Amino acid sequence: MDIGRSPGNHHVPPRLLAAASRRRMKLLSAFLSAFRTPDLRKKLLFTVAIVAIYRLGATLPSPGVSYSNVQSCIKTMETGEGNGVFTLLNLFSGGALLQLSVFALGIMPYITASIILQLLTVVIPRLEQLRKEGQAGQAKITQYTRYLTLGLGVLQASAFVALARSGQLFNGMCDQFPIVPENTGLPLWITLVTLVITMTAGTGMVMWLGELITDRGVGNGMSVLIFTSIAARLPSEGWTIRKTNGWDMFALVLVLVLVILTAVVFIEQAQRRIPVQYAKRMIGRRSYGGTSTYIPLKVNQAGVIPVIFASSLLYLPQLGLQFFDPNNLNDWQMWIQNNLANPRSPIYISVYFLLIIFFTYFYVSITFNPTEVADNMKKYGGFVPGIRPGKPTAEYLDFILSRITLPGSLYLGLISILPNFFFIWLNSEQYVNFPFGGVAVLIMVGVGLETVKQIESQLMQRNYEGFLR
Repeated sequence: MDIGRSPGNHHVPPRLLAAASRRRMKLLSAFLSAFRTPDLRKKLLFTVAIVAIYRLGATLPSPGVSYSNVQSCIKTMETGEGNGVFTLLNLFSGGALLQLSVFALGIMPYITASIILQLLTVVIPRLEQLRKEGQAGQAKITQYTRYLTLGLGVLQASAFVALARSGQLFNGMCDQFPIVPENTGLPLWITLVTLVITMTAGTGMVMWLGELITDRGVGNGMSVLIFTSIAARLPSEGWTIRKTNGWDMFALVLVLVLVILTAVVFIEQAQRRIPVQYAKRMIGRRSYGGTSTYIPLKVNQAGVIPVIFASSLLYLPQLGLQFFDPNNLNDWQMWIQNNLANPRSPIYISVYFLLIIFFTYFYVSITFNPTEVADNMKKYGGFVPGIRPGKPTAEYLDFILSRITLPGSLYLGLISILPNFFFIWLNSEQYVNFPFGGVAVLIMVGVGLETVKQIESQLMQRNYEGFLR
């Protein structure tokens, strides 16, 4: 793929238009073929059923929560002047967080636990050994991830319940609507403990639903659920733009969204292919090896993890301000509120952009080890044409990776700060009003492409089976 050409070029040759049309027809035919195949049709319908259950749990109120007061608070926030600190988390949960529903925590505890264990794998030798043991070791790491997810679920549920009771979850704009009424006939502590247990159990349920999709459905279950959560919020947020800015701005935003999606798909598919040649080996009377393949190094090698890391760090100052009286802040607290807690601030945008670049290099360095890859290639008789095996190959891979990580990090940074610029451009008081950029688009495009590849690979397997018969 030619990653140097701009995706916004309007002078597109006819042959490229024809190729794009053929790809669209191929995509549609792949989905039609999937529904014609009984096994794949069952998997697709099973995935849809699990997604429906997930969305039902996202709207089901938790015990002890006043659903009518929650709805009144959300309407007050939509018409008020605040932009909630927890809007990104609410987007990931499909709107369930601010409603304190059964699935209010969504998939975020599992994502956080997975990232923590992935980072600890580099630090703790035991986890590194488990990772190298193959399927058995990975099963053990998955079990640790589940335990850590439930532990984080208890902590996050307790924090969100406390913030909801104090009104900070809704920017202090819902003091007249108590989220957890005290006149329920039960001691308050019983109601709060029941609420925390319910939300933690909901996290375990979400984790189980995701694993069901992975085992019996199509694609990675956790990715499908977070894709569903984000997609469920887009229509309402887009309609909010229409109501606050009119049809002309709404149409312009739709055009910009199509341009952003095209650019994201283009770069997400871009990769540098390192050719690898395997030498022939004679074992007995048979000849092995002698094949040619390649190592695909994606431009966006880190995915959305750097954006999540940077967002989490920038949320810490905002969360810290929740513990102070907003009407009685000292000088440094006012500076944090005006610069590190304000998405309009140039300092906020610059720090966010630089953090994404830093975490991109950091995450790529701990997930892709050129020395390990070079040693594995040497062990099985592989080599890069023109490069000596061993250390020279590792240095060559490291050089190529550092070269393509720079445009990948700049791409992640630019896509992630787009909502901040639209926030300023639309002159909106609510940051949640533009969810069509940043991590939301990156996740949706990445999961969508991966799901399509999963369907196509399963179709290809079945076609090969029919051919061999």
